[in-house]
Amino acid sequence: MPALDFIFTGDLVLDEPRPDYWLSGIAPLTTAANITIGHLEVPHTNRCTEMHGDVPAPGADPANLAALRRAGFDAVTLAGNHIADCGSLGITDTRDELTRLGLEHAGAGVNLESARRPALLRCGERRVALLSYNCVGPQAGWATETSAGCAYVRIVASDGGEISPTASLQSPDLESLSQMQADIAAASSDDRFVVVALHKGLVHIPARLAPYERPVAWAAIDAGAQVVISHHAHLIRGMEFYRGKPIFHGLGNGCVVTRALSPGQDNPARAAWVERRKKLFGFEPDPQYWLAPFHPDAVNGMLGRLKWHDDGRIEAGFVPVHVEAPGRPVIADEPHAAATIAYVARITREAGLPALSLRARDDMVVAA
Repeated sequence: MPALDFIFTGDLVLDEPRPDYWLSGIAPLTTAANITIGHLEVPHTNRCTEMHGDVPAPGADPANLAALRRAGFDAVTLAGNHIADCGSLGITDTRDELTRLGLEHAGAGVNLESARRPALLRCGERRVALLSYNCVGPQAGWATETSAGCAYVRIVASDGGEISPTASLQSPDLESLSQMQADIAAASSDDRFVVVALHKGLVHIPARLAPYERPVAWAAIDAGAQVVISHHAHLIRGMEFYRGKPIFHGLGNGCVVTRALSPGQDNPARAAWVERRKKLFGFEPDPQYWLAPFHPDAVNGMLGRLKWHDDGRIEAGFVPVHVEAPGRPVIADEPHAAATIAYVARITREAGLPALSLRARDDMVVAA
């Protein structure tokens, strides 16, 4: 039996016309894989009541979600800091359209029980469970027993204050971490291959990991996850292996095209954030990247790749991606691929992760 081939992408924001075009540079791989999973960053809805507590993303066109299906995506994760930006209606509209399209989803729901429920996928006789958790807040976007939102792992801030993407988040709350582990243990029954997605990390800051990131990822694997995938920073991060299982500490931008971060906003909160983040994070976006105005290092991208062999063996690594102006990701040509491989090796080292052996093959850069 051939290996089951997974492709994982980071954040997806399809907030522009022609979504098929923006995805077309990576679609040859996302379509060819047996299972492709991405992280849907924003709600897709025409009904929007903005949430307070974070810089609100606008609702994207629900019609754009069909492009993910055409590009071969099988499932998306939803637990992130923007999925509740259009309130419960935005979550409902997004989930309903994904279900209509046959795209599995995990991480957000009408209540906490729904948000914590895994997405279940099947390829032949092999079964996969997908779980999704937000580690960065804001708390206003978390699901409760009676209200819509996302699943989460509570991370304690250094000052004990409100949990938000700009807070100094330090360590996981043990009760919350145990709940995540219980979800994973339940999902891993019946020989399912469990994928856990974490929305975590330090946004717009190259290489560095927050203190809680490795412990939470390790806890997921201790509970039964076969792989941990991560996103939120809008920059790729290093990889590591824990107990022989791969952890992608940051897949960066899968495909992000939006005017919500460009100059000239008509939304006061977004306009203020455009200027504030330059000062907070010390970078000036390249004006050519007006649909993806991120840190200059964000031109280096990756698709996580994993091959699950029928004997249980896992091969993991990545396919280098280059982001073309104004924001379109493409499978990297040889010079850009070499630059991205060197970048991954460097940021892995700078993050204090164990050194990686990176070996380029035709199908991926194998990490070990």
